[in-house]
Amino acid sequence: MAIALLEIEDIWVRYAGMPVIQGLSLAVEGGETVCVVGANGAGKSTLLRAVMGKQPPYKGKVRFAGREIQRLSTEEIVHLGIVYVPEEKMLFGPLSVEENLRLGAYILKDPQRIEQNLDFVYSLFPRLQERRRQPASTLSGGEQQMVAIGRGLMSNPRILMLDEPSLGLAPILVDEVLDTVRKLKEEGMTILLVEQNVREALELADRGYVLQTGRIMAEGSGQELLASDMFRKAFLGM
Repeated sequence: MAIALLEIEDIWVRYAGMPVIQGLSLAVEGGETVCVVGANGAGKSTLLRAVMGKQPPYKGKVRFAGREIQRLSTEEIVHLGIVYVPEEKMLFGPLSVEENLRLGAYILKDPQRIEQNLDFVYSLFPRLQERRRQPASTLSGGEQQMVAIGRGLMSNPRILMLDEPSLGLAPILVDEVLDTVRKLKEEGMTILLVEQNVREALELADRGYVLQTGRIMAEGSGQELLASDMFRKAFLGM
């Protein structure tokens, strides 16, 4: 079996002195879409922040393309090709859509590559091209999420980590955002997705992990998890 692009081995992460992630291990192969689901407070966002070096594990290992990265800075991790799109979006409201997108390409030096990436983002999100001169603060919540994902794509990530991309959106926009994830999957993008719309996320993922109080409680293909008794008991009514 090939080395996983991202491999997390027995990590422990504290938040405000309390253990939030407890002995968690998972892997993401190149080209896979892997989904992490769980209740609020299960540790899903903390997991992504740990990979990015924003909340480093105090125990365990994080490897990317075979290299240990748990002691690297967030900037070094970004340069390796890991991009994290947080649920807060973190857009610069007064700047235009296009200015926000171009900020995502700050690690690239080739102007031609930056223009190609911008064209790709606009092909994914035609609405952003229509609004490219508008301040980001004037966009709807769904459009702001598109900018956040597009900005992440501008740096040619080797893996894209999305934290609750549909959070707070109207149902029609949830479908639109998850359709975008599906398109990126079809393009061969490696994706690690944390998502509250459990059924939809597992339907599009190759594999999934169920997280509960900082531990992996189940893993398998999206279809296996959807069909499992554990899933029906844990997520019925969500």
